[in-house]
Amino acid sequence: MAVCEVCGNDYDKPIEIMAAGFLHVFDCFECAIHKMAPVCEHCGCKIIGHGVEVSGRFYCCAHCATQAEGAADLKDRSDAITAD
Repeated sequence: MAVCEVCGNDYDKPIEIMAAGFLHVFDCFECAIHKMAPVCEHCGCKIIGHGVEVSGRFYCCAHCATQAEGAADLKDRSDAITAD
């Protein structure tokens, strides 16, 4: 069994994630997100999707990046999706 590095639960079906040469062990996706997901520098939420990177800073969406960085030309990819 493996012990989750976030909550300490000893679990027989752990999630193992190799990142930057280190093996991380979690008992659920919630703990993995809590430990590994970057945080939006504008609103503070965990970035679990693609997010936006501007000047080495991470944001959850183009809106937050625009609010923080003032870059008016940023757009979320979802803005370009049209119905067929």
